[in-house]
Amino acid sequence: MGRAFEFRKARKMKRWSAMSKAFTRIGKDIVMAVKEGGPDPDSNSRLRAVIQNAKAVNMPKDNVERAIKRASDKSLGDYKEVLFEGYAPHGIAILVETATDNNTRTVANVRSYFNKCNGSLGTSGSVEFMFDHTCNFRISGEGIDPEELELEMIDFGTEEVFVDDDGILIYAPFESFGSIQKELESRNIEILSSGFERIPQITKELSPEEVEDVEKLLEKIEEDDDVQNVYHTMQE
Repeated sequence: MGRAFEFRKARKMKRWSAMSKAFTRIGKDIVMAVKEGGPDPDSNSRLRAVIQNAKAVNMPKDNVERAIKRASDKSLGDYKEVLFEGYAPHGIAILVETATDNNTRTVANVRSYFNKCNGSLGTSGSVEFMFDHTCNFRISGEGIDPEELELEMIDFGTEEVFVDDDGILIYAPFESFGSIQKELESRNIEILSSGFERIPQITKELSPEEVEDVEKLLEKIEEDDDVQNVYHTMQE
């Protein structure tokens, strides 16, 4: 098993931990998808992916339909994706993905979290290179041979395929998302969920006391409504 498997295993119980937070994230993803490609999922591949993720976290269908309708309203402001980079205490690199309709507010908030927890907000490119930007797909494992699938999907950018309790997971570089999504759909393979992750190339082991210092900062960042995902180089 490679780094993607270990990373996924460590984060599995943490990601989408709070249902309300998951719904907020998906609501923003719907707005961004609709603004980018329109409200029809048949012609908007990004929206199709978001709807699949909504199903995966049991978001009610009514909520999804309301979010699409609301996003179609031209008077509704758009969300901008902004990436923040910095360091937590003890040299731990942190990447913060946000979706915001008020960049000034988000910058001020994120900077305050780093300052209050003895971290430092960095400049663009200061830590992003320490992470591999990947995409992933989860499909049902029923009737599918993972090894065969991996061989067949290599031509579309797939790097890792493995099985867990939730089905078969496919990992690939960020830029392979569209080609893999298209191929799975052409084979009528149901995509249960999909998304993007940033996998640290190297992780650092800390003492329990040092972990606590870093966790304080991570918790503050993750509580912010503008934050979509947080990644770090601390060994879990």
